[in-house]
Amino acid sequence: MPDRLPPPGPSFLREHEVRIGERVLRAGMARPHDAPDGWWLCLMWVADDDGVVAFRDVAPAAGPPADPPLARLGPAISGALSGLILEDGGRLQLRIAGLVPPEDPTRPWRAPLVVRAAFRFEPARAATMRPNELADTVLAGFRRAVEGLHRP
Repeated sequence: MPDRLPPPGPSFLREHEVRIGERVLRAGMARPHDAPDGWWLCLMWVADDDGVVAFRDVAPAAGPPADPPLARLGPAISGALSGLILEDGGRLQLRIAGLVPPEDPTRPWRAPLVVRAAFRFEPARAATMRPNELADTVLAGFRRAVEGLHRP
């Protein structure tokens, strides 16, 4: 696999700036899709001029924590989108997975920062938002969650 993957395509929305220390990266999102079972699906990534960055590039300066980045990113996204994600049976309806697994499973922070995400939204809240506004809100939550990975 090359050191850097190209972004999966052009961002559906205007990219959001991701600030990691002094670096400015870009968060993008592919066009989201509504699945027949009520899930809203999207692909999101963080890139710079050389391509998609690795999770390691957004880890704390002292080094990546022991837990995998997705174990931190999922709760951070759900917190950023609090009140928008549907709760069913006591569980938030959010699923997140890396698009490309790390070459070495013992080093999950070395995987490209591209994630597949699926959401079920609170119907009353989602009905008040235009589709682009909903997508922009999700991308903003993803950006804030990625910036939060940099904090120890």
